Amino acid sequence: MHYNKVEICGVNTNNLIILKESEKISLLKKYRENKDLSAREKLVCGNLRLVLSVIQRFSNRGEEMDDLFQVGCIGLMKAIDNFDLSQNVRFSTYAVPMIIGEVRRYLRDNNSLRVSRSLRDTAYKAMQVKEALQNELNREPSVEEIAKKLDIPVSQTVMALEAIVEPVSLYEPVYSEGGDTIYVLDQVASHESDSDWIDEIVIKQGIENLSKREKQILSLRFMQGKTQTEVAEEIGISQAQVSRLEKNAIKSIRNG
Repeated sequence: MHYNKVEICGVNTNNLIILKESEKISLLKKYRENKDLSAREKLVCGNLRLVLSVIQRFSNRGEEMDDLFQVGCIGLMKAIDNFDLSQNVRFSTYAVPMIIGEVRRYLRDNNSLRVSRSLRDTAYKAMQVKEALQNELNREPSVEEIAKKLDIPVSQTVMALEAIVEPVSLYEPVYSEGGDTIYVLDQVASHESDSDWIDEIVIKQGIENLSKREKQILSLRFMQGKTQTEVAEEIGISQAQVSRLEKNAIKSIRNG
């Protein structure tokens, strides 16, 4: 990959060195065994091209490349500190996902929505009206009531109020004790998993409604992996009959 002569974080990318794999392993051993920080520094400097290569794919995100480069270097240092020398893996193979993960984490945590000034002003007015109505009505006012007071459409009111709600990261810790942390993600119900077990119940019920022969054919075909010809020979019917019974059974299960 060709790099133009450009400075990033004060580093001239044209002068970045590249270490051989054997040199990386040698420096990693030196750093681990002797806590040699100079070896760690050489590892960092010798892999800056790797960081630069990784952050190129994030160049269209509107972020400062200097910032992404610094974040990528943090990922690189984590890779250096955690790389397992006993595994037969190239350092770059391990480091690239670590660098990408660090950059993605940075982008996720810093990707705040940019709200226009006019929408923000509307939102603050809506909050003031909401508070006033709450005191007046002794209850939570509806969006329709707030919109009517502001003399703007309900949709605009909803958009304004949602625009100033702080986004919460799914990885934000909500509780921690004894080293075990519970994140927001752990508290969010998985509708997909609900759907999975509902589908499983439906399939089981569908199978129960099949004839003995249809169950036998499905078991031989999909549990034991036999071909339609093999199934036909085993139960003493033609391959065409097996095909027809199999299709009918699957159709029956799908239709519930």
